Amino acid sequence: MNSDEHVCSIALTLCPGIGHIGAKRLIEGMGSAVEVFRRRTELIEILPGISPTVAASLDCPAAFLRAEKEMEFVEKNRISCLTLKDTDYPSRLRECEDAPLVLFFKGNTDFNRLRVINMVGTRRATDYGKQFCADFLHDMAALCPDILVVSGLAYGIDIHAHRAALAHQLSTVAVLAHGLDRIYPYVHRKTAVDMLENGGLLTEFLTDTNPDRYNFVSRNRIVAGMCDATIVVESGDKGGSLITAELAEGYHRDCFAVPGRVSDAASIGCNQLIRDSKAALIQSAGDFVRAMGWMPAAQAEKPEAVQRDLFPELTEEESNVVRILSSQGDLHINTLVVEANLPVNRMTTLLFELEMKGVVKALVGGVYRLLM
Repeated sequence: MNSDEHVCSIALTLCPGIGHIGAKRLIEGMGSAVEVFRRRTELIEILPGISPTVAASLDCPAAFLRAEKEMEFVEKNRISCLTLKDTDYPSRLRECEDAPLVLFFKGNTDFNRLRVINMVGTRRATDYGKQFCADFLHDMAALCPDILVVSGLAYGIDIHAHRAALAHQLSTVAVLAHGLDRIYPYVHRKTAVDMLENGGLLTEFLTDTNPDRYNFVSRNRIVAGMCDATIVVESGDKGGSLITAELAEGYHRDCFAVPGRVSDAASIGCNQLIRDSKAALIQSAGDFVRAMGWMPAAQAEKPEAVQRDLFPELTEEESNVVRILSSQGDLHINTLVVEANLPVNRMTTLLFELEMKGVVKALVGGVYRLLM
């Protein structure tokens, strides 16, 4: 990726009055952040609905000075700067309307692997929640060894999820609510360093950004958006993990919750998510893998015999989806989006057409099966 695109993308995040959604639409309309700035005086004619105020806000030399300073830090510390145009940018997150224009990453992992989950929960984790993290990821290491585990490096469930992932050689990424010039909380620094070998640290925030409360809410949309599923292990009746669950629902991601006793304060939020049908109940990694359709082929149930069109006429895109399902078995729609490199809305249309032709069948939890 051209470094000019990096600088322009960072600068665009610093222009007043534009915001995540507005900036993303500008890039989609013009093709790149470089073009947004290069043709800023023509935006009103090129993009209908753009106000003169937006065009004027792009005249911001201070934003470029700050962006260039940030790139110096990035290059000095061997940090990856990922824009919406970079192939390494998390593709699931890119499809979200409020996806960050720029992400900064220190570590070693693939955000676009087939299976990505997040595990979140209360900062006041109980032994029950800690043990669930350990048992769940122990079993996931056997069932889905290539899975990426995402959380937020916070006290409680977050840090126990990261440590359990590391203990079982699973890749794990922490999404931070501040820049990569610090680690917060500092007591988790050793775990953060250990994660750089197989996983790493990810943020949308520039250096010198304090871990303020509202940054954690912003951080949660990245946690939800870059994953196939959100797993709430423990939660009180309020908290960041419930916000993450709500965001996951808004992004059409799957959400799961671990049930607890009705008398346990740390399980109130999980029980409410299950009661209100906002999350599916899971008690083990096996429950989760079956719900997601990730069960190894040898253990998957035999497909039903369903009448399908003989030699249906398939488009090139439909044929590609069929090839993916044929080679990999049952897949979640988010995995299909990654594998086919298509937007979610386009994939939804293709799967509907394939269902109508009797080629695929929708299973529980957004999973699709090729009918033989």
